[in-house]
Amino acid sequence: MKEKTSPIGQAPIRDARSLGVPKMLVLGLQHMFAMFGATVLVPILVNTYGLPLSIQTTLFFAGIGTLFFHVCTRMKVPAFLGSSFAFLGGFAAMGAMDQGIYAAMEPAEKLQYACGGIVVAGLLYVVLAAIIKAVGVHKVMHFLPPVVTGPIIILIGLNLAPSAVNNASTCWWLALVSMVIIVVCNIWGRGMIKIIPILLGVVGSYIVAVIGSACGATVITDLATGATGPMLDFSGMAAADIVGLQPFFTDFSGSIAKFDVSAILVMAPIAIASMMEHIGDMSAISATVGENFIEDPGLHRTLIGDGVATAMAGLFGGPANTTYGENTGVLVLSRVHDPRVIRLAAVYAVVLSFSPKFAAFVNSIPAAIIGGVSFILYGMISAIGVRNVVENQVDFTNSRNLIIAAVILVCGLGFTNGLTFQVGGASITLTSLAIAAIAGILLNAILPGNDFHFGKSANADTAASLGRY
Repeated sequence: MKEKTSPIGQAPIRDARSLGVPKMLVLGLQHMFAMFGATVLVPILVNTYGLPLSIQTTLFFAGIGTLFFHVCTRMKVPAFLGSSFAFLGGFAAMGAMDQGIYAAMEPAEKLQYACGGIVVAGLLYVVLAAIIKAVGVHKVMHFLPPVVTGPIIILIGLNLAPSAVNNASTCWWLALVSMVIIVVCNIWGRGMIKIIPILLGVVGSYIVAVIGSACGATVITDLATGATGPMLDFSGMAAADIVGLQPFFTDFSGSIAKFDVSAILVMAPIAIASMMEHIGDMSAISATVGENFIEDPGLHRTLIGDGVATAMAGLFGGPANTTYGENTGVLVLSRVHDPRVIRLAAVYAVVLSFSPKFAAFVNSIPAAIIGGVSFILYGMISAIGVRNVVENQVDFTNSRNLIIAAVILVCGLGFTNGLTFQVGGASITLTSLAIAAIAGILLNAILPGNDFHFGKSANADTAASLGRY
């Protein structure tokens, strides 16, 4: 007798083939929609920093990266790899870089160097995986306690806050519409509505923008001069083909990653936060499915899958990947825990990545909508850092913890222009986030009294997810 879909509380379905092919296809589509809003939002935001990150490339490597992850984890873990928000701060810093070789550099080339840093960040996952395999996860995580990772995550959101305000200020009322939709869907929504509030916020406010544009509404196109223009611009869509290759296929030399010490030091330290996110999501998925994926296939395998997928995406001009909490929510909602369904969603993402017209449509979203979404998203990133600290019960009456957090926060907010110095004739720039990460890790290693034990708190392993709303 075939096992049927069941409401929450009944036995989950671990083999979706029992439902039949049509239902499997629909379930895969649901997972694609769950990851879609956040995944395409990353290149949209990075474009507002002045770096031309491709939506097509992003979707392609989200799909390919997910499939590679499943191979690495022996087809056991029902996880989707979408774009990581943790690296937005690094992209913003790279967009603003104007020292040394980056002075007067074209944005497309800056993106190549930023992607080189992402490649190195992804390889750090592999290094951590090797260490975990050799000595065990508990010993490694002892050097990355919440008193270090929590403030770093907080800083990622705070450093991005000015970008949200600038984008929203192009049309405050439209930004407010997107914020209201997101809040209403997230607080009062049910089922899938609660799973994809960001996507619904973008779609709903875009419909409002279409109506407003038809009625003659305008937005500020230049904040410096106050110049205004049409709310929507469809010229890019008209010129785009329905089907076409990703940029790295058509312009390989202009898309392939480039490497520079400054860019690596901007992007690579962010891997500390994203690795914590990965570990948290693996714990959350394990709890949802009822299987210990940290033990089998092993955290070292999941880290390798995520890290190599990230490095592969960065090498060809894409953003870093990360395991997505949104899709974990879909697992809870649907009670279908079969990884095959996730792999279907990955195939959908790859197919969709071959449409330049679709990418142009996404790029037509007004900056004000992105600003409204960013108000929620960037604030949530910082709030997740606070949650990381609270749920792990970090004791701030302990002067050791207080000093570490204080130095991290001051470094992250104080070095607004980073720190540039010369090494062997080369100019190296550390961003505020990189300085904060290095200072926090060193202080934690040097100061006595580190009593953190990974897994001690029931919430410890799920408090760092940046992919969950």
